[in-house]
Amino acid sequence: MTRVSRRGLLKAGAALAPPMLSFAQIATAATAVSQPVLSEPNAELASLWWPEERNVWTAIGWKDHYFRFNVVYNGTIICEPCPHFAPVRPNALHWKGQSLQLTFLPTTDGVPLPLPPQQTQLWRVDGGQGLQGWNTAHATPLLWTEWRLQEGFVIRQELFSHVKGGKDVMTGIEPHYAWVRLIVTHVDELRAAAHQNFSIQLSQVYYKHVERYKWEDGITIDIDPQAAAYANTLRAEEYTADGGAGMRVMQGENNVRLVVLPHAAGKVAFSEIHPDGHIYGLKIQLAARVGDSVDLLVPMLPEASDEVQRELSLGREAALAECDKYWSATPAEAANVRVPEQHVNEVIARSIRFAEIIAEKDYVNGDYTFLTGSWGYDNLWSTPSSMTSFMFLDLLGYFETVERHAELFRKHQGSVKPPGPSYQVHPGYLSTPRTLTAFDWLTDHGAILHQVSTHALVSGDPQFIAHWSEPILKACDFIKDSCARTDHDGVAGLLPPAVATDDIIPTQAVYSLAWHYKGLRSAVRLLKRTKHARAAEFDEFSQQFKSVFVKAFRERSASAPQWTDASGKKRPKPPTTLSSKPMGFHPFSDAFYLDGGPMILVWAGLLPADDELMRASVAFFREGPDTKLYGDRSNPLARPVLVHEISTCEPCYSWNIFHSWQLADRPLFLEGLYSLLLGSLSKQTYTACEHRHGIQCTQCSTYLAFYLARLSVIDDEIAENELHLLRLCPAVWFSSDQETVFEKMPTLYGTVHLRFRVSEDKQTLSVSFSGQWREKPRRIVLHAPPLRLTHIVINGKREPARAQILL
Repeated sequence: MTRVSRRGLLKAGAALAPPMLSFAQIATAATAVSQPVLSEPNAELASLWWPEERNVWTAIGWKDHYFRFNVVYNGTIICEPCPHFAPVRPNALHWKGQSLQLTFLPTTDGVPLPLPPQQTQLWRVDGGQGLQGWNTAHATPLLWTEWRLQEGFVIRQELFSHVKGGKDVMTGIEPHYAWVRLIVTHVDELRAAAHQNFSIQLSQVYYKHVERYKWEDGITIDIDPQAAAYANTLRAEEYTADGGAGMRVMQGENNVRLVVLPHAAGKVAFSEIHPDGHIYGLKIQLAARVGDSVDLLVPMLPEASDEVQRELSLGREAALAECDKYWSATPAEAANVRVPEQHVNEVIARSIRFAEIIAEKDYVNGDYTFLTGSWGYDNLWSTPSSMTSFMFLDLLGYFETVERHAELFRKHQGSVKPPGPSYQVHPGYLSTPRTLTAFDWLTDHGAILHQVSTHALVSGDPQFIAHWSEPILKACDFIKDSCARTDHDGVAGLLPPAVATDDIIPTQAVYSLAWHYKGLRSAVRLLKRTKHARAAEFDEFSQQFKSVFVKAFRERSASAPQWTDASGKKRPKPPTTLSSKPMGFHPFSDAFYLDGGPMILVWAGLLPADDELMRASVAFFREGPDTKLYGDRSNPLARPVLVHEISTCEPCYSWNIFHSWQLADRPLFLEGLYSLLLGSLSKQTYTACEHRHGIQCTQCSTYLAFYLARLSVIDDEIAENELHLLRLCPAVWFSSDQETVFEKMPTLYGTVHLRFRVSEDKQTLSVSFSGQWREKPRRIVLHAPPLRLTHIVINGKREPARAQILL
């Protein structure tokens, strides 16, 4: 690989207007000044593009439990069974106001710092970032937060959660505990104090989300001092156990709010910080000795003494052992993915756990569902949450998990009226159930149809197919019946206007039509595979849908506003709606033009990436007029652009990367892929954001990143009835030190096993490949990587290296 010098890179960068420098632009400029081209994007390079995010929090919990502990970057633990932000799930209202916040901070005297006198953004108080990571010695999600103190100490908080018995939930609201340890991990050998005091403040949750969307702030975490007073009186009492004397913090006569496990006398003290203020403090003294520690047991909700005693009798180490056993279990069908970039491996491993933690079993109706987020969006936007299944868990063989969390859509099918004036309740309409609704989007129907149809195709499960056959047919009927309606201001033959995004404006949105076409085509593929009698009917209808859409979209684009690109060429700004009635400007207009606009049409299959309208759509965000207006203090609702190929609003909707995928534009594809992996995820805990520095613990961009990474190696979508291997695989994954593994990978055709490695001299690529086919593709192509290879060895057969090899 060639490299550019520092001076050459500076010259290349100077040739382009900041701040919108893409990797491809820098590489092109470097070539223009006679410098070698940069090595292609990888995780190490992308980490330099993307500093760690502000305001990160991470969910710690149990699969499908109704409650989760959320740990903020500064070690604060949020126990909020009825989260305050976004529409609240009706069944969570039972616990409204019953929250607990544990704020951890080393202080000189062990007393919590005073709260600010007025509402303040948290990141402006402490910088918005901390030091966190995972204890990789355990299968359990065991999160640590670290304080490095100038007094000569490094102190860690370690936290994991445990449910009685260490098994899957039955009710969804079983007693749920956080085991928390404060431990000294380092003492300076030259200068350290004799001890370090640590404060833990107990209060109501007074961190809250605020939609600022001003300057560089989108949705912030604010400190609201008026909300800090705890709802009940707390008192401390000592208890005796085999390990000595401990402390229980009691709420009411017999409910335990927190336990400090047995400790040395004088090590822990409890107090009310202000008389009758209902804000309490634990003062903890840690000695200058590595390993000195204090353990806490924190129930999510106040629990009866006998129940808490059961958990205490089990003990931390036994609870952790149960957790390790629980989290070590994987489905028999689970895929095995391992690449030479550890960041990518960690993203996959952690996100499998996040998918089932940011999920719930409803304790009232028994429904299982993936949620859109944790401690923010703790309900269901079905469109982005569908990515959990078809972009991630299905492609890793977690079939039972996907099936369990899809069942509520079948159960509630036809129970909700679609969000548009021309619609009536329809038995085939798939939607978010009312117990989980945030906002109804018409897109949800297409997304859910695509989700369940894709699961049927990649799992090949005959029981699931039989169970879902009728609901899928009814879902197709909904689209067909809706397209027959004419009582609207949109294009006849397409779905009538309806709400498609959080702008809550009914319109014949291009975005909604794209999701429905995608879902319809997946359903048609399934119906054809099962030789269903109605397969031809819906195949013909979907082709008609596409024909009507493309004609109307081109007509509307012909009269669209135009802008001038860098070469002086006039280009259209394609529309987001086909309704004759203009949408009008609203606060989301600019941002949603990128995230919910025409770029989705390539992924949906309605237009190819080399179509001039699609090239114009992407170019608008790479070099259009808004790139001149995007500044360092822009927020997610500012005029959107692509920064290193991801959206400046919500990265999970960076549909442009599918254009680069289809066009085999390797530099831009990899720039987008690695920007998702390093720019939309915390580099410490791997949880994903809605937008940078804003709402965290939403995993959608993680799943998009994995989906694209999998397509770069095993691509069953680029051409019908073909399977392409290593087509856009990152060069760094061709290693002589470590074999890259994609084993037991589900595809539309069956299960694929793929391993590859290059020789020490970098001249020979060895590939092991096999497939277990339900429907063998007509053509299998192995693409040679961008390396100076002389030979490729496939399943032991040595061949001269060439661009493509048919298998």
